[in-house]
Amino acid sequence: MRHRPYTRVGIAVLLAAAAMGVPSPGWAKGDRSVQGTKQESGVARGIVKAVSQAVLYAQIQGRVNQVPYREGQRFVKGATLVQLECDKYQAELAAAAAEHEGKSKTFQNNKELAKLNAVSTLDLEVSEADAKKAGATRRIAEINVRGCHLAAPFAGRIVDVMVHEHENVFPNDKLLSVLDDTSLEIELVLPSMALTWLKKQARFTFVVDETGQGYSARVKEIGATVDAASQTVKVTGVFDALPKDVLSGMSGSAQFVGQP
Repeated sequence: MRHRPYTRVGIAVLLAAAAMGVPSPGWAKGDRSVQGTKQESGVARGIVKAVSQAVLYAQIQGRVNQVPYREGQRFVKGATLVQLECDKYQAELAAAAAEHEGKSKTFQNNKELAKLNAVSTLDLEVSEADAKKAGATRRIAEINVRGCHLAAPFAGRIVDVMVHEHENVFPNDKLLSVLDDTSLEIELVLPSMALTWLKKQARFTFVVDETGQGYSARVKEIGATVDAASQTVKVTGVFDALPKDVLSGMSGSAQFVGQP
């Protein structure tokens, strides 16, 4: 039985295929998650995050009168970030305050009469309960009035504006996303074997991808648990001096001092 001989091209292809190894699975394109980082030759990937960041929600229903800040702008602690129309809630507060005042006076009058046995115990207790109920209604009205004014919980910058002037919002509607860019941390994920040498205050250099610069940093906290599936531990670092050109969300590589 005759066998068809391989051509020179076919032999070359077979030899090339035999010399090639099976490629290891790659990382998903664009995956910037810290959980997707890896460490090679003592280098660990990480992400810069703001210590304080929040999404602010509406507490009451109302029309938006003012949104003075836009994306990227800075604000100070206590600054007005959103102002809602408040005439209705102020009127409700005035009515609740008047009701509370009247019920309180009735209760105080009944207390004086009780000393003279001129009022029944039941009437005294009912007037006291009415005064307490009116006081609670007044406090609710005060809370609603405070909800008209959304103040900055800390100094920082606007990340995103989800509402515009003249729009009508309802309780739990998202209004703004803010962060404090004066306090940044570096979130790293290291192999659990690093716990044999990793300590708090350990020094490392964090090279940010977006700037290409290296910044001195140190370990602030080491995670309390090891992820059993990936055998990694989360580590939090801080910059020795806050870089002016580094923003929350930037990624980079950490090289630990004295490690290969």
